[in-house]
Amino acid sequence: MEGMVVIEGEGSGASRYTLKPTRISNEDILLCIDVDAESLVEMKSMGPNGRPFTRLDSIKQAILLFVNAKLSINPEHRFAFATLSKSASWLRKEFSSEVDSTIAALRGLAATSSCGAADLTGLFRVAAHEAKKSRAQNRIFRVVLIYCRSSTKPQHQWPINQKLFTLDVIYLHDKPGPDNCPQEVYDALVDALEHVSEYEGYIHESGQGLARVLFRHMCVLLSHPQQRCPQEYVDIPKSLTKKSPASDSVPGEDSVPISSQ
Repeated sequence: MEGMVVIEGEGSGASRYTLKPTRISNEDILLCIDVDAESLVEMKSMGPNGRPFTRLDSIKQAILLFVNAKLSINPEHRFAFATLSKSASWLRKEFSSEVDSTIAALRGLAATSSCGAADLTGLFRVAAHEAKKSRAQNRIFRVVLIYCRSSTKPQHQWPINQKLFTLDVIYLHDKPGPDNCPQEVYDALVDALEHVSEYEGYIHESGQGLARVLFRHMCVLLSHPQQRCPQEYVDIPKSLTKKSPASDSVPGEDSVPISSQ
């Protein structure tokens, strides 16, 4: 997308502003899904068989929503898939713009046993390698990591000056307790995001166990990295329900926020 926009003010002292031409690149997006046993934690949404959806079930639905929506915006975007256990592994290496390719990849997506701490270094190496190939085609590269562990912090070793791709994170976690540390995990994910991201990366978290919250977060990630504002300025999506006065509002017992500070 290229073009120049000229904006002129009104009045005798009006200023003239010119926006320089920019190209918005097509994206290659690697979706990496945590397949630790914690991805099988039940959500609060019920499936058609009367059993609750697991996190992994909801993640599959959210990915389908994301891919279909991105391709509706621009059919030139491409997607590949990886899983994260102790380290990252390819699930579907070929980048494709076909929804059927996404469906086939998700059919092969299954959880494993408890994996302990995850090392993100391999994921970042793969992303950097693929990002160079994307750049050669005038495309940009993005990783969307969906992480589900509340008890172990992810680790990585990566040069601080090597930023070849953008990292987005969605973190689904348990409530804080004696056996887990979701705040520390969140902080480690923020550190990784800030360490590797070429453009503005977004991180969203939820400990509510609600599929609709996951879907809402995935919709925010539809935003193109080259067109983003800093995350602290994002005020979408807006609630359609009328908010109660602050004095009347009582936090729900299911809402356990993680501090972004």
